[in-house]
Amino acid sequence: MSDQTQNAFRALADPTRRDILTMLGAQDMTIAQVSDRFDMTRAAVKKHLTVLSDGGLITVEARGRERINRINPAGLAPILTWLEVFDRFWDDRLSDLKTAIEKDIQ
Repeated sequence: MSDQTQNAFRALADPTRRDILTMLGAQDMTIAQVSDRFDMTRAAVKKHLTVLSDGGLITVEARGRERINRINPAGLAPILTWLEVFDRFWDDRLSDLKTAIEKDIQ
């Protein structure tokens, strides 16, 4: 598994970061806007945002003194690629089950 994929999974491992990612999916937000939605310090929110950024799941744009955080949908690609293995696994298993059922019916 690549470092990028590892970092993306690490970022998604925490429920707070998943919540932040969901919020950023709805709208771009500053650190202060994200902090307002959680009962934690701004520094703690910044650490979560850094992990999400390191995982490639968000991008951060400097606008003057503000940092605008936005979701990076392309950052989910390594995770989706990794999950495709299991998608194929279940496709194969369900196909085998269908074949077995149809064989028993005849």
